[in-house]
Amino acid sequence: MNNNNSNKPDLSFWQIWNMCFGFLGIQFGFALQNGNVSRIFQTLGADIDDIPILWVAAPLTGLIVQPIIGYWSDKTWGNLGRRRPFFLYGAILTTLSLFIMPNSPTLWVAAGMLWIMDASINVTMEPFRALVGDNLPKKQRATGYAMQSFFIGIGAVVASALPWMMANWFGIANTAPAGQIPDSVKYSFYFGAVILLVAVGWSILTTKEYSPEQLAAFNQQEEPASQSQPTANINFSKGGIIFSVLGLAVLALVSALNLEKELYLLAGGLVSFGVVQFIAAALQTKQLTSGGFYQVLNDVFTMPEAMKQLAWVQFFSWFSLFAMWIYTTSAVTGFHYGSSDTSSPAYNNGADWVGILFAAYNGFAALAAICIPIIVKRVGLKLAHCFNLILGALGLASFIVIKDPTLLIWPMIGIGFAWASILSLPYAMLSTSVPSSKMGVYMGIFNFFIVIPQLLAASILGLILRHFFENQPIYALLIGAVSFLLAAVAVLRVKQS
Repeated sequence: MNNNNSNKPDLSFWQIWNMCFGFLGIQFGFALQNGNVSRIFQTLGADIDDIPILWVAAPLTGLIVQPIIGYWSDKTWGNLGRRRPFFLYGAILTTLSLFIMPNSPTLWVAAGMLWIMDASINVTMEPFRALVGDNLPKKQRATGYAMQSFFIGIGAVVASALPWMMANWFGIANTAPAGQIPDSVKYSFYFGAVILLVAVGWSILTTKEYSPEQLAAFNQQEEPASQSQPTANINFSKGGIIFSVLGLAVLALVSALNLEKELYLLAGGLVSFGVVQFIAAALQTKQLTSGGFYQVLNDVFTMPEAMKQLAWVQFFSWFSLFAMWIYTTSAVTGFHYGSSDTSSPAYNNGADWVGILFAAYNGFAALAAICIPIIVKRVGLKLAHCFNLILGALGLASFIVIKDPTLLIWPMIGIGFAWASILSLPYAMLSTSVPSSKMGVYMGIFNFFIVIPQLLAASILGLILRHFFENQPIYALLIGAVSFLLAAVAVLRVKQS
C-alpha cells in the first residue's frame, strides 16, 4: 500500500473483501451472544424481569471501551500498523470468552462473562470501523461499510442457527437438566470461537495500513476546512452540577417511592456523567487538557452538527434492536409456543426457532447489503435509510399479529433490511462529516448513541411491561416497532452537504 500520490487510491474488490472479512468472525461472537445469552441467563435461574438488568453489562462495556480504543488506535503505530494490533488482542480475548461463557456454573458468573466477552468484541470491532475510513477514499466508503454489513449478515446467519443445526443435523442434545446449559449451545460457542479467530486473523494477514505520514498527506487533499476540529470554551462544571443533581433527584425519588430497581441504573448513569464532567473541569482549571480523557470528552461536546443529528437516528434504532435481542426468545416461547419453563421441550424448541429467525434476518441483511447501494443511488442516503427503518418497524409489529411461529420468517425480511441499513448508512454519512485524523475516536463516540438507548432499554423496558402490558414480552417488540418509526423520522432531519 505504499503510494506517493497525494490522492488516496481506490482499492480493488478483493482488497476491500479481505479488509472486511474479519467482521464475519466478529459477528459470530455477537450473534451467539445476542441469540443465546438470555437463554443462558434463564437456564441459570434468572426471572424474565431480571434479564434486562443482567444485559446491561454489554452496552455499558461498549460505552467505556470503544472511545478509549478509538483514541488509542488513532495514536498507535507499530509493526502491525495502527488498527490491527487491536484486532489481534481483542480476537484472542473473545475466543477465550466464547469457550468459557456456556460453561458458567452460576448466573452471576455468566453475567460477568458477558461483560468480559462484550469488552473483548468491542476492542476488535471499533478499529475495524475506523479502518474503512483510513484505507478507502470517500467515494468507496459506502461500499466498504456495505461489505462489512454483508459479512455481518453471513456470519450471523450461521452463528444464530448453530444451536438448531447442532441439534437437528448432528444429533447433539438441545435440552439438559434444570440449571444446565444444553450441549447444542456449548458446541455452538466453541465452533464460533474458532471461526472468529480465523476470520480476524485473515484480515490481519492480508490487509496493510497507511503510515501516519501517508495519511497526513492524503488528508490534506481530502479534508475540507469545515472538518477542522472546533474549539469551544465548555463549562464542564455547570454540566457536572446539572447531571449530578438530576441523578441524585432520580435516586431519591426511586428510593422514597420504592420504584423498580432498574431505575437505579438511570440515576447512576446521570450521576456518573456529572462526575466525569467535574473531573474534566478540574483538568481544564489546571490546564491539563492534552490527555486522552479530556480530549475524548471535549470531542463529545464539539462533535460535528451532522453527527449530533445522526445521534437521534442511532438512539431510536438501537433502542428497537436491544428490545428485540432481549425479549424475542421470551416473547416467542411464551406467546407462540406457550411455555416459559426452560427445561420443557416447547421452550427449547421455541428458543431454537428464535435462533433460526435471527439467522433469517441476518441472511436477508446480507442480501440487503447488496441492494442498499442501488437504492442509495436512486433515492439518496437519507431516504434509503428511512425506507429500511420503516420495513424494520413493520417486521417487529407483525410478531403480535402472526400466531403461527413458522410464518415469523417473513417479518425477518424487513428486520434484515433495517439491520443492514443501520450497520452501513449512518457510518457512510458520518465518515464524511468528521476529521480523518480522529476517525477512531469519533467512531467510538458514535457508539455512545448505540449504548445509551440500550442502557435506557435495560432501565425502563421491564418497568413498562410490568405496569402497562401485564409483563408480556411480546409487547416489547411492539415498542421496538414504534422506536424504529421514530428513527425513520429522525433521519430525514439530518443535514448533509
